[in-house]
Amino acid sequence: MSDSSAVIRTERAAFEQQTDGWKVMLERELATVPAQVWTWLTDPDHLRQWLAPGEMDLSPGGRVRIEFEMSGEPIDSHIIELEPERHLTYSWSNGDAPRRPLRWDLAPTNSGTRLTLTIGLLPEDQIAISAAGWDAHLQMLEAAVAGVPLSFPVARFKESRSRFEEALSASP
Repeated sequence: MSDSSAVIRTERAAFEQQTDGWKVMLERELATVPAQVWTWLTDPDHLRQWLAPGEMDLSPGGRVRIEFEMSGEPIDSHIIELEPERHLTYSWSNGDAPRRPLRWDLAPTNSGTRLTLTIGLLPEDQIAISAAGWDAHLQMLEAAVAGVPLSFPVARFKESRSRFEEALSASP
C-alpha cells in the first residue's frame, strides 16, 4: 500500500487510509520473549488456541492454511516475507482473491515482546469489523500466552467495532 494520508488513532488501533485501501496497525506488549511469541504465531498447536486451526510451511513462499470454522472463510495463501522470531507476512485471503497482507513484527523489550500487527485492507472491506476481529484475536493471544486461554471475546469485538466505526466516521 502506498500514498498514505493522515493516521486515525484510537486506544486500540491506528488506521491509515491509502490510495489502494487501508493499513490498520495493532500493537501489544506480551510478557514473554520473541521466540515464544513466534511459537504462538506459527505452531499449529498454539495457533488453534487463539486464532484457528491451521498450519504454516515456514519457508519463503511456504503455504499458510488457517481454517476459520465459524466464518467459513479460510486463509489459504503463501508466506510473503519471513525472518524467524522477528517478522512474518502472509495474506489473509485465499486463492486468487486480492492480497490482504498481515505483517507480524516482533521486537524485544525489557519486559518481553512488542508485537505489531499491520493489516492491509481493500477499499471495499469492512474496515472496523476486520480491525475489531483482529483486536479480539490479539486479546485471545495475550490470554493464551499468559496461560489463561479464552473463547472469542464477543464483547471486546463489539466494543472495538463501535469505537473503530466512530473514529473512522469522524475523520475527514
